[in-house]
Amino acid sequence: MARIAIARKHTLTHRKAREAAQKVADDLKKRFALNYEWKDDTIAFHRPGLRGEMHVGKTDIRLDAELGLLLTVLKPAIEQEVDKEFAKRFGKA
Repeated sequence: MARIAIARKHTLTHRKAREAAQKVADDLKKRFALNYEWKDDTIAFHRPGLRGEMHVGKTDIRLDAELGLLLTVLKPAIEQEVDKEFAKRFGKA
């Protein structure tokens, strides 16, 4: 299994950071057919061969995911898309 771990600092209010995380989750759902649900300040997501969490902190956003064997080849593309969405929604690193 391959792991993805991406973190980024932000200066948004907590409410705005949650709204931005929701937009990231909606985009990832559309692109990668993910299902997700909020649990406090964490979005838990899954689909066959992929599961993980995106946590909204007061000053950072963090995504941790595990990819199954078949999705391992897509790891660079998934990381690139998540990083692009984080930059768009939370600002440059």
